Amino acid sequence: MTVGIVAQRDNDRAMSLASTLCDRLRATSAAVVVDETTAGALGDHDAWEAAVPDSAPVEEMSACDLVVSIGGDGTFLYAARGAGSTPILGVNLGEVGFLNAIAPEEAVETVVAEVEHIQKTGSARTRAKPRLQASGDDWELSPALNEVVVQGERRGHGGGATLDVYVDDSLYTSGHADGVLVATPTGSTAYNLSERGPLVHPDVAGLIVTGMADETGTPPLVVDVDSEIVVELTDADSGVVVSDGRVRKDVVPPERITISRAGEPVRLAGPPLDFFTALDKLA
Repeated sequence: MTVGIVAQRDNDRAMSLASTLCDRLRATSAAVVVDETTAGALGDHDAWEAAVPDSAPVEEMSACDLVVSIGGDGTFLYAARGAGSTPILGVNLGEVGFLNAIAPEEAVETVVAEVEHIQKTGSARTRAKPRLQASGDDWELSPALNEVVVQGERRGHGGGATLDVYVDDSLYTSGHADGVLVATPTGSTAYNLSERGPLVHPDVAGLIVTGMADETGTPPLVVDVDSEIVVELTDADSGVVVSDGRVRKDVVPPERITISRAGEPVRLAGPPLDFFTALDKLA
């Protein structure tokens, strides 16, 4: 089997863990592939003594049997973008770690145990979490695990756009706003929370629609996970659609953006996250 490793760049602890993990995985007869950024950092790191493993673009991590993310939630989102339906296990080096369930001191043994389980049974122990797909007439963004944002060219005074938001063909809100954010429950603790959207337990089967500086004062809304959300963006020189804060599409109004559950969820491997323990770290 093949294990992919994506480690947070410019993080010595992440590089040290990646180095140790590579050595341990070789003892299990598993092949190791690291993303190209990690490969470059490993080769220059003091903790690395052996030959750097094979590398591949993060977009090709879906060819692995298991992907390990070492870092914060941003690293996890980056790894998940390329993992596709491949199980992904997160090692938490960040402050909160809503996506990364494994503490660094437990990382090596936990990953090795999961690899041995896959080798023995042929599959990983996983939990599926929905992702969001944003698309227009002739374009489609890569799926988002946390959120999709539709907004005007810029935020604040003189920015924003007129946004009509439909949920399953019914008009929910219409008016001027900086933008509209659609989040999964997994992403409710991220950008959604900073926009005063609600916290939603990750096991809830729903999607969250939150206005960003919405002049109408429309409250956030939680809808069914299979709802189709359409945002019509007008009254602006330009706009942008952003997936998980990383992948963006510039649009020219009037533009109709459809957001719905992606066909392929992310598959989380390893022990489940204690959601309420992670919440305590937000205080």
